[in-house]
Amino acid sequence: MPEQVCQLCGEQSPLIAASLGLCLGCIRERPEEALEIGDQAHAAARRDFGLPLRPPQAEDGHRCGLCVQDCVIGEGERGFCGLREVRDGLLHHLAGTPERGLLHWYRDGLPTNCVADPVCSGHRQRGRHNLAVFYASCTFDCLFCQNYHFRDVDPEGANTRSAKGLADRANEDTYCVCFFGGDPASQMAHALKAADLLAERGVVVCWETNGTARSVLMDRAVDVALETGGCVKFDLKAWDDTLHRVLTGASNRRTLENISRAAARFDERPDPPLVVVSTLLVPGYVDLAEVEHIASFVAAQNSAIPYVLLGFAPHFFLPDLPRTSVAHAEAAESAARRVGLETVRVGNRHLLSQAY
Repeated sequence: MPEQVCQLCGEQSPLIAASLGLCLGCIRERPEEALEIGDQAHAAARRDFGLPLRPPQAEDGHRCGLCVQDCVIGEGERGFCGLREVRDGLLHHLAGTPERGLLHWYRDGLPTNCVADPVCSGHRQRGRHNLAVFYASCTFDCLFCQNYHFRDVDPEGANTRSAKGLADRANEDTYCVCFFGGDPASQMAHALKAADLLAERGVVVCWETNGTARSVLMDRAVDVALETGGCVKFDLKAWDDTLHRVLTGASNRRTLENISRAAARFDERPDPPLVVVSTLLVPGYVDLAEVEHIASFVAAQNSAIPYVLLGFAPHFFLPDLPRTSVAHAEAAESAARRVGLETVRVGNRHLLSQAY
């Protein structure tokens, strides 16, 4: 494997991403310098798609307040997700309202490759399908994003679908719906309206999210999942906040808060589990220490919460990293069990390698 060099300490390793030029040790030990370099990588990742390079913080702008980025948008600017814009002194929602969802959907036969499989109820619904709803926007800027092509979608020129129009796609064979993307956190007004309409039709409602939505909105998402028998699948990318910001362009504080709020309700309906947490094992960055910290946090909320470790495949701005190794995945699984979690599994095993 080709080796890259850390800009800060000079270490050479095949587990350093060329787009970052940062080793994990320097990210943890030299956070201010690492964040500056990481910011440059995120700006490069967003520039080609015409997205704001950073969350705007205009002095006299309009505060969005819908996610952890907490954009304050000035005249002629767009928010970080690209869906909110200020024109003529007014905040406009280009998409993400009940009337305009920027998304695509498809019918996914059950059982499917759900993060919560096999603990979700859909696992036992062979012959029926999941209404998979992919929102074409996100509150993060993950350098490893496997679905980064949604960034090509123009929120002004693209076809949109109302929440009712989406709910009308359900039929007698629709067992469940999963809102993912991108991320539903960037279009929660649309997703929550569609979720309510689908719940009225007896559809199980699930969410797969980075958990960055404003907590009052995330609480509503948890409500409808609880009422319908669905799961809320939180993707916690990293424990160390500096590492999280370097990899995703955002803090993990809102995600941690929303996981805690949802986990406090776990015992109201433990089967199927209301909350599931997952982490992508990014080689060279999400190491055993990260997994142990995340697993300890989850276990402190409720040791019965399922935890899924996902195999990494090279994508987007991290194309030069290897796939997660079998040794890495199995050691991470053991570490998560060791700190007290009862249900831990490795997903995407077909992606695992012998690379390191």
